[in-house]
Amino acid sequence: MGLIYADIELTNSDDLALARRHVIGEEEVRRMPLNILVDTGALLLAINESIQEQMQFTVLERKKAQLADGRILECDVVGPIEVRFKNRRSITSAMVLPGDCEPLLGAIPLEDMDVLIHPQRQELIVNPDHPYYAQLKMK
Repeated sequence: MGLIYADIELTNSDDLALARRHVIGEEEVRRMPLNILVDTGALLLAINESIQEQMQFTVLERKKAQLADGRILECDVVGPIEVRFKNRRSITSAMVLPGDCEPLLGAIPLEDMDVLIHPQRQELIVNPDHPYYAQLKMK
């Protein structure tokens, strides 16, 4: 199977909260469309420093992450971030990778949105068993 990319939208959830309280206008909510690599080997969402500079997500903590090449980096973890794919959304945090590293959509937001990789079409799809809403396993 080749590389799978998906069109998603990232939204600064702190901005959404401010807009709901009428502190800022809806047009001031920071949003960014991305064509992102779907990586089931990654746990979290991963963004790069360029995305972080534009979106200004709140830094929550620092964690160590092991990259695909084996290197271990200490990275900022930022959030909350709303991730949207088709009729699905997830509120998550993200690791900030250095420079212009390729962003990754990891397993936790994928599971939360109840989406699947369709191997024949090589694309991300909404779970056909639950096409109108995400259904999560709670046990």
